[in-house]
Amino acid sequence: MTHRFADMTFTGSVKAAQEHYGSRPHSERLQTMAGPNDQLGLRESMFISLRDTFYLATVNESGWPYVQHRGGPAGFLKVLGPNKLAYADFRGNLQLISTGNISNNDRCSLILMDYPKRKRLKILGHMRIEDAAEVKPEVYATVDLPEYKANIERVVFIDVVAFDWNCPQHITQRYTEAEFRART
Repeated sequence: MTHRFADMTFTGSVKAAQEHYGSRPHSERLQTMAGPNDQLGLRESMFISLRDTFYLATVNESGWPYVQHRGGPAGFLKVLGPNKLAYADFRGNLQLISTGNISNNDRCSLILMDYPKRKRLKILGHMRIEDAAEVKPEVYATVDLPEYKANIERVVFIDVVAFDWNCPQHITQRYTEAEFRART
């Protein structure tokens, strides 16, 4: 059993950089001793259910990465199974860059942050989008946020391939207004 996230991200050039900077033995231990980190468990599901924001990366057909912020009420990103996430996609700035990018390359990466607790979950997956009108009613009901006053235009599905928890060393603590009020 190997660490799926490391298997996918520790390419030849990454291993060469690790070797050059002296971190290859540490990274090799992670790759061979941790994992498999290919199915979301209770820890990941709970973490995801508390998030009100995440960052989504896609790549366009000319190879340029694009990172986008996605936000909504806590728990808007839904865990549908150990390898399946979904969220309601609301009308935004109408650029549709991520939507267009996945029509050519469905790979995506998510970063979910808990700034107060200095935790970070990274997820790799394959993304697809369905128009809201074409989504099965039971799936629509799962991602619907009745109290959130925005119209669902699309539903985004992510097939999780791998994930990794990152070290908290350089995560600056930040608090939402509600978190700050709760602390004072």
